[in-house]
This record gives sequence, C-alpha cells and structure tokens, in this order.
Amino acid sequence: MEPHGIQWNRHRLIVTFLAAATLLTSATLGTATSGQVFEGKSDQVLEWNQVFIDTLIATNTANAASQRLGAIVHTAIFDAYNGIERRYTPVFVHDAAPAGASRRAAVIAAAYTALVRLFPSRESQLRKTYDASLAALSDDDEDGGRSRERGILWGSQVAEAVFAWRQSDSVPEPPFYGNTAVGQWRMTPNCNQQVGMTALSLASTDMFVLDSNRQFQPAPPRTLLSETYIADFDAVRMLGRATGSSRTDDQTTLAPFWEGNASVHWNQAANQIAHANHSSMSGNNRLLAQLNLVMADTAFTIWRAKRDFGGDPNEVTWRPWTAILLAGTDGSGATVPDSEWRPLVATPCHPEYPAGHPAQNGAAARVLLSHFADAQRFTLTTRIVVMGVPVDLEPRTYQSISQARADGNAARVWGGMHYPSTVAISDGVGAAIAEYVDARAMRRIR
Repeated sequence: MEPHGIQWNRHRLIVTFLAAATLLTSATLGTATSGQVFEGKSDQVLEWNQVFIDTLIATNTANAASQRLGAIVHTAIFDAYNGIERRYTPVFVHDAAPAGASRRAAVIAAAYTALVRLFPSRESQLRKTYDASLAALSDDDEDGGRSRERGILWGSQVAEAVFAWRQSDSVPEPPFYGNTAVGQWRMTPNCNQQVGMTALSLASTDMFVLDSNRQFQPAPPRTLLSETYIADFDAVRMLGRATGSSRTDDQTTLAPFWEGNASVHWNQAANQIAHANHSSMSGNNRLLAQLNLVMADTAFTIWRAKRDFGGDPNEVTWRPWTAILLAGTDGSGATVPDSEWRPLVATPCHPEYPAGHPAQNGAAARVLLSHFADAQRFTLTTRIVVMGVPVDLEPRTYQSISQARADGNAARVWGGMHYPSTVAISDGVGAAIAEYVDARAMRRIR
C-alpha cells in the first residue's frame, strides 16, 4: 500500500502520463484574438474582461499576482451588474443599486475603476477605452442619460468598495529559504539567494469564497521510497531534461508556452467560448466572476500548502533538478543521479508540491465544463520576457477544453519542473475548489 492512500503502479503512471502527453497532436496553430471586436450588440462584461486580459499582457504581470487581480476586477463587475439585476447572491457588496441604473454603464464604470486602482500606470490607456465604451452606449429608456449616469455612479462605488475590502488582505510571511534535509525543498541555483521562496505572500492572503486556505489542502506528498516517487523521478528525468530528452518537438514548444500566465490563458478561453456560444450578459457575468474567484482561492490554497509542506523536513518537496542531482542520497537503489541533468524551463523558486499551474488548469477547466460542452475552439497566446524584451510565442488554437487542460498539465513535466503525481493531485485540488465555489457562491435567488 502506497503512503497517504496513493496506490499508483510505477509502470502505469509512466505509461498514463506518456499517453496523455501525445494528446497534444490535435492542437493546431491559429491567430490570437486579443483586442477582438464583437459583432452585434455589445457585451460589456466580455469587452472589459478582454481589457483585463490585455492589461495583464501589456504590463507583463506575473502569474502569481494575476489571479488575485482578476478576482478583484470581476467581483466589482459582478456585484455592480448583479446589484441592478438582483438575480444572484452578491460576492461582497449587498447594497441595492439606485433605481433605473444602467447595467451596462455600471459594468463599464466598475471595471474601469477597479483596473485603474490596480494598474495606475495604465490610467491614460484605460481612460481612452472607458470613454469609447461609454460613448457606444445609447441612453437607456430615452431618459436623457440619467440611467447611464446612475449606472456609472453605482459601478464606481461598487469597485471602490471591493478595492477597499482587498487592500489589506494578506499578512507578510517571514522569508523562507528551504533546507537541506533529503527530499526537502531547497533553492535551485537560478533562485535569488536573498529573496528565497517567491510569491510567499499568497500563503497568507485572505480567501474570496473559501473559509480557509487549508480547506482543500491536499494530503502530504509521496515518500522517497514509494513506487509513485520512483515513477515520478523516471518520467521527469526522461521528459524534462533540456537536452537529450524523449520529448517530441511539439512538446518542447508547448513547455514554455504553458509556462505563461494562467489568468491570461483561461480568461482568453472563457471569453472566446462565451462569445461563440452567444451566452447572455448575465450568464457571462457569473461565468467570469466564478472563473477568477476560483483561480484566486486555488492560488492561495496551493501556496499555503507549498509553505506548509516545504517547511517540513519529512516531506518530499524538492524540485526534479535537485532530486536528480542528489539521487544518490535518497536511499533508493532505483533512482540514479545525473550531474549533467538540467530542466528545459527555468525551475520556479518555491517548493515542488503542490503545483500552481496544474491547480489553475484543473480549476479553470472545471468552471468552463460546468457551463459548456468540452468541444470548443479557442486560441491562446503567451508573452515571455527574454533579457528584458517581451516576446510573443506562436499562438495555440485548441478544439476542446480538456485538450488545453491536458497540455497545460503535461507541460510541467516536459519542462522539468514537476512530477506527474504532483500534477494530477494539484489539478484535482483546483477542480474540487471550482465545484465548491459553484455550489456556494453567486447562487440563483429563488
């Protein structure tokens, strides 16, 4: 019996993961849709979600910071629209909107106000978009613009309330540098030795919907002498090395692509899928709020677990780079050290278990699959920074939600950053959080 209830067979784990990796061959290249113009009657929720996506890209916002920002923006949008419509329970603002306020104007004002608060350096660009968005609105009910003005005032008030709520939403964690116990996370050579574990503040950030950041914490990781760990070790040793790997060329391309910003990827997918399915503005409002709230609470859960398990010398949280170099110390005759091994993608400077991107993939995919069929066409983009210069990678078009999820998860092993069992467990954590939030937040008022 494997420790912690994990009963994967070594051979089965490697074969399963390699089989999942081959699914990416159905992905085709396409054209990015950033800044798209929607035909027909405008949906301000989708339009301003696109503005949020474009802002993340333009500012090169780190993935670790993006989920919280997305949750703030879409909480403001959701509560502003819903405060007028009164169809769902609110996320934070329970006040009633002024009678006759325009829902569309409220969305524009809430999104603009929240984004300016979060990205003050982008105020001039956001103002131009705001003015154009408002100019495209006709006067509601031919009342001389009073409905629009009420909506603007209401949306701004909601956004300010949400921003104030989240202003002091985390407690600083003491720096963490890992340690040298066998199996315990230690910083890899690429890490800043003065900074230590990155994104550490996420471990102490207040939840949006969940009661606690340990509510969905996974079980401890597998032990060094377990069959699961040996299978993990072999899989990443073969697939994740920078040179001499058993990866295909496409897998080598996908590894850095999926290292991109998870909030950008999954908001792009949600926006395009909602537009293609002609979803209602009200439905899109809940969809995008749910997506971003789930991703935020998932991020906080994962980083709390990274810090908890990473600080325990008895838990296996070291990265593949460390594990493969020091395999001679792990007490297992089944793992062989390789002093020449290096990962394809730069190893992040925080514990391996659990995994951030796979948890986001599971969370986001579960949200989308609760609203739409799996077969959907959407195009994702990734921007990376090389020696201070932004570089846009080739866009990737998918034909299903599950294919994107599978590629995003497998990419963590192809990049040499994570073990297959960590990826699978972390994906499950995100999916479970998505189901919990769907059942308890923004519920239909009957």
